[in-house]
Amino acid sequence: MFVDEVTVKLKAGDGGNGCLSFRREKYEPMGGPNGGNGGRGGNVVLVGDENTADLVDYKFMPHAKAQNGEPGRGSDQHGAWGDDKRLRLPLGTQVFDVVSGLMVCELLEHEQEVTLLNGGRGGLGNLVFKSSVNQAPRKITPGKPGEEGEYRFVLKTIADCGLVGFPNAGKSSIMGIMTKNQPKVGHYAFTTINPSVGVVLYPDTYERLTIADIPGLIEGAHENRGLGHRFLRHVERCRILLFMLDMSGEEGRDPLDDYAQLCHELELYEEELAERDRILIANKMDEETSAENLKRLRAAYPDLKICPISCLSEEGIPELREALYDAVIRSAATE
Repeated sequence: MFVDEVTVKLKAGDGGNGCLSFRREKYEPMGGPNGGNGGRGGNVVLVGDENTADLVDYKFMPHAKAQNGEPGRGSDQHGAWGDDKRLRLPLGTQVFDVVSGLMVCELLEHEQEVTLLNGGRGGLGNLVFKSSVNQAPRKITPGKPGEEGEYRFVLKTIADCGLVGFPNAGKSSIMGIMTKNQPKVGHYAFTTINPSVGVVLYPDTYERLTIADIPGLIEGAHENRGLGHRFLRHVERCRILLFMLDMSGEEGRDPLDDYAQLCHELELYEEELAERDRILIANKMDEETSAENLKRLRAAYPDLKICPISCLSEEGIPELREALYDAVIRSAATE
């Protein structure tokens, strides 16, 4: 299960109460105050984690609370501070306050920390209130409550490449061939129903790149048809867009029309995506009608990088891997 949006209720720890206490020793039955202060409550801290893939942990545990501070004790002993509640979130997570609707923070770097809620201050023991005119104070203060709130976590996947296409274009198949990801594959639409990220490894150079597989888009995705917004937001941070096109023209589709429609949906969702670098993956080249459609595609878009492949025979896969290496790794090294 891939979860990219959850609502959680969070609370920082309460401060411990101050202590009311007096020294009572064998030869000093009326000793002075020795009540310690309460400990501060723990904070709620968000931590970016590149090893966390999604938000599934918070779907089943939507409540979290930091530890309360310990109360003060006699003999001048202060209460211990409560432990922080550290929530590890995948990179690309945006945090919104449910009440105001405003974005509070965004986690983009590994081990980036954001203190979301502060723990309550500990109360004061009666030792603090001792003075020259009040040698035996009976005053203490309670600990302050920790901050609390309801938040919405929204994940926008961070990946080098975003793989987009219409249903049944072969996105799941190419992900299974090129990456460690093993998606469900089937000869029917909407095999992929959740975004996923796979890793393409280059053993010779010990380098890698990541591909986000976006579930098949449909016409009107920019208007949130078919959960379009939930899917489209995962391409916003991708450096390269990979357009998966079915060159066989199955079900009466024209691959050129498919590409134009995909570009239209992305541009209507976010104009900046129209300027993003891209590679066209011409799939199903083992079909009879594909060669002619490939000629038409190259004639229509002579300036674009087009990689003809067949997921069935794996023809063209090495060339596609090299094209991705050039576009992502070599280009980054020259920037």
